[in-house]
Amino acid sequence: MFDRFRRKTQPTTQRKRPSLPPTLYGTLPISPTIALGTVLFPVAVRAIGALLILKKPPENHVDRTLTLVVKDRWIEAKDQDVASLVLASPDGDRLPPWHPGAHLDLLLPSGRMRQYSLCGDVSDPFHYRIAVRRIPNGGGGSIEVHEALQIGATVQILGPRNAFPLAMTQPGPRKLHFVAGGIGITPILSMIAFAEQLGKPWTMVYTGRHRDSLPFLNELKRFGDRVILRTDDQSGLPTADDLLPGVGENDAVYCCGPAPMLAVLQQRLLEMPSGELHFERFAAAPVVDGHPFEVQLGPGGPVLEVPADRTALDVIKERLPHVAYSCQQGFCGTCRVNVLAGTADHRDQILTESQRDEGQILTCVSRGAGRLVLDLPAE
Repeated sequence: MFDRFRRKTQPTTQRKRPSLPPTLYGTLPISPTIALGTVLFPVAVRAIGALLILKKPPENHVDRTLTLVVKDRWIEAKDQDVASLVLASPDGDRLPPWHPGAHLDLLLPSGRMRQYSLCGDVSDPFHYRIAVRRIPNGGGGSIEVHEALQIGATVQILGPRNAFPLAMTQPGPRKLHFVAGGIGITPILSMIAFAEQLGKPWTMVYTGRHRDSLPFLNELKRFGDRVILRTDDQSGLPTADDLLPGVGENDAVYCCGPAPMLAVLQQRLLEMPSGELHFERFAAAPVVDGHPFEVQLGPGGPVLEVPADRTALDVIKERLPHVAYSCQQGFCGTCRVNVLAGTADHRDQILTESQRDEGQILTCVSRGAGRLVLDLPAE
């Protein structure tokens, strides 16, 4: 960088250079301490930045609606049903920060709202990445993402917000163990990258029906044998020992996958009181301690029977296919409706007491005593 300050002409006479002290001419011996500090300083800066994020996670931008553009899009090499989308501000502005485990609410052109985990680089302030598996027999949201959100398309989002944070409760070398089932890898991707940045010890088991149903295998190659791949067609359904190899009493387990996998982990970790289990489902949880009740669609409207093992939302969707919903787990609030009459059995995680007193209910998890009259159209 200093070449531009050199003289353009050389002196016509050669003069003997004066003898200069070693500190000004030549190189000095480098102290081992300084050399070590030079190597460790960038690592320390990254670690301190990561720790600051952990100390004060970004706020949940629940009420902020942004319009983003699809900057890039590709189909994953192994699982052809999984599309990765990179979203950015149309003006190139910075995006709200996020923490590993966070997700976006996509407000799709049809009016559907769906949630997808962020799986990109948490330190990239200009891009979000999500990955969506096409589910032919689902609620239509994933199909719409695959067909409508091509490069250049715009989409509105809410968020980011986080119901599955990477919460490192111990500052020491406690090991983190990750378990991902199929598309449940999406929130885990940012977690393992963040753990790597912090220098935390970690391992992962990644499961699926067969190898071609596991997206992001190329991205995971750099982590070597810390990632164990396990497929049902080769090894059968995984047991607790298969999912938790080498996990000790004080380790923290993070899992995103289907309900049977979570049940296996929960049962095993109940035997390990000092261990931690953090999890996120990508499908609705089974109804626990359910009881039958009725929902009526508006005063004088049709009365629908809700069995003990189903949710009100399940039954309502059959009558009103375009009713709004998203997480189906009681924390996003999309399926919120007003109760006009009846007593609600609230089982959500977000409504305040005042909201409940006003008659609000989340139909995806909450139930009723007898009959609930809901502020919903009959058709």
